Amino acid sequence: MIKSEKKIKELAIVLGKRNAIQAVQAIRKLREEESFEGAISLLAESFESWTDKSVRKTIEDFFNDLKDPSARPEVIAEIRKPLSQATISMLAASCWQSGLDYSDYAEDMVNTFLSGDYPTSIECMTVLGESAASCSRERKDELIAVIRESVVAWTNEKRSLTQELISILEEE
Repeated sequence: MIKSEKKIKELAIVLGKRNAIQAVQAIRKLREEESFEGAISLLAESFESWTDKSVRKTIEDFFNDLKDPSARPEVIAEIRKPLSQATISMLAASCWQSGLDYSDYAEDMVNTFLSGDYPTSIECMTVLGESAASCSRERKDELIAVIRESVVAWTNEKRSLTQELISILEEE
């Protein structure tokens, strides 16, 4: 991932104009270029603020198609931010849709599973299910302990989801 203040400024200007056609074109162009630092944060903020469905869908497609492993820390940094559940859910879904390995971020996914709404928790469970094979038994046991100790994991809404996640992590 490269650093480019110029590219970030250009993208911010286009997105700031609030012209959906120009925004969609700029985001699609990003998919053809080498990724650069700051684009992920800017797009997550844009997903949060745009109401135009075509722009939001284009941003979602961008995240789902991320193939650069160096983008993972930025995606996780956005998931950690106090964004709307819709944005966090979209970002969590992009983690498994991209096909990248997020096993190094299993604790973040567990924390988001616990703090998120039901749809977000489902997305996190999917990421954890995909990543579980890359985690050591010791790591899985640590994650299970965090889940079991959480009060919110056992609310009526998440009880069955929590049980399913624990059974996924208990598998060898």
